[in-house]
Amino acid sequence: MDTLSLIKQQVEENAVILYMKGTPNQPQCGFSSRTVQSLMECGQKFAYVNILDNQDIRQELPKFGHWPTFPQLWVNAELIGGCDIVTEMHAKGELKPLIDEALSDSQ
Repeated sequence: MDTLSLIKQQVEENAVILYMKGTPNQPQCGFSSRTVQSLMECGQKFAYVNILDNQDIRQELPKFGHWPTFPQLWVNAELIGGCDIVTEMHAKGELKPLIDEALSDSQ
């Protein structure tokens, strides 16, 4: 399977997936750390891909999503955005309902 097909499969099979540097327990950059914190405060499990361990995904995901930076949050196969957007949505109370609805629809 080529990398773009793998990314497409990942975003379609996971209602909420975060492409990040590191892991939720050990983020490897401040942007990933802040994004994970916002997601964790929503109280739901989410899938993630450590792009530092997946160089092909790191190279191809910006082309797939037309978004140049990491982290990238995808919900229901739609790119939500990066750290600034996710943390702003969380601060406004918009993130939790989005995550809750996506995960309830996928069960």
